[in-house]
Amino acid sequence: MVVGFQRAAFFSEMGVGSAAIAPSTGKTNHPISEGYVALLEPFIDTVVVCTLTALVQIFTGMQEVQGVGGVQLTSDAFATVLSWFPYLLSLVVFLFAFTTMISWSNYGMRSWTYLFGRSKKSEMIYKIIFLVFVVIGASIGLGAVLDFSDRMILTMSFPNNIGLYIMSGEVKSYLKEYTRKLKAGELFSKNNSETDSKAA
Repeated sequence: MVVGFQRAAFFSEMGVGSAAIAPSTGKTNHPISEGYVALLEPFIDTVVVCTLTALVQIFTGMQEVQGVGGVQLTSDAFATVLSWFPYLLSLVVFLFAFTTMISWSNYGMRSWTYLFGRSKKSEMIYKIIFLVFVVIGASIGLGAVLDFSDRMILTMSFPNNIGLYIMSGEVKSYLKEYTRKLKAGELFSKNNSETDSKAA
């Protein structure tokens, strides 16, 4: 169960604080509506995909196989039904790893420039540090990478959850305003959209 929570946080960034970086760039009528869309991500990632994967492993009986775990377990489970599936899964895992590096590079760059300012020198320093960590991550064992990632996620989660608690009143007031505007039909009116686009 502990491993499940660790992988869920790693997979969907729940409670870490980094998941808000991508939606913050979106243009929307109200920040709460973007928050509702962002709530779908961990649900689809963790509840739908992980539950379906677990069900496949259970129904194929692979959960009883000793000494096999992780992606190999999933690959073997699907291979009992579709012999070509391990090749497809290898491609999916590669694409997932590649896109994860790109997205975390973007998140890191935004955080770095927020802390140290935006300049060519500052951005180049970040890119070099990021690439060094990519090489290190590819060179060491998977267990060490996951342990390091879990510790970093925990390190980010503490200040983020404190911030969430401190800002909960502000979020609650935004939610009340959003609900009021939604019930009054003001949220998606043409005038409201034009006002928001001018403000942006």
